[in-house]
Amino acid sequence: MAYKISDDCISCGACAAECPVGAISEGDGKYVIDADTCIECGACAGVCPVSAPSAE
Repeated sequence: MAYKISDDCISCGACAAECPVGAISEGDGKYVIDADTCIECGACAGVCPVSAPSAE
């Protein structure tokens, strides 16, 4: 299942820079992950300072 970014997101952009397939973009107040593009690699979760991305 694709990763999802929680409301804990601080919009730092670390996750988007790390995503190998470009599935993460800046949304309204937080970053969002395109579920159809996400390959569930977990790279975003590994770099997030507030652990906002998680597998659902």
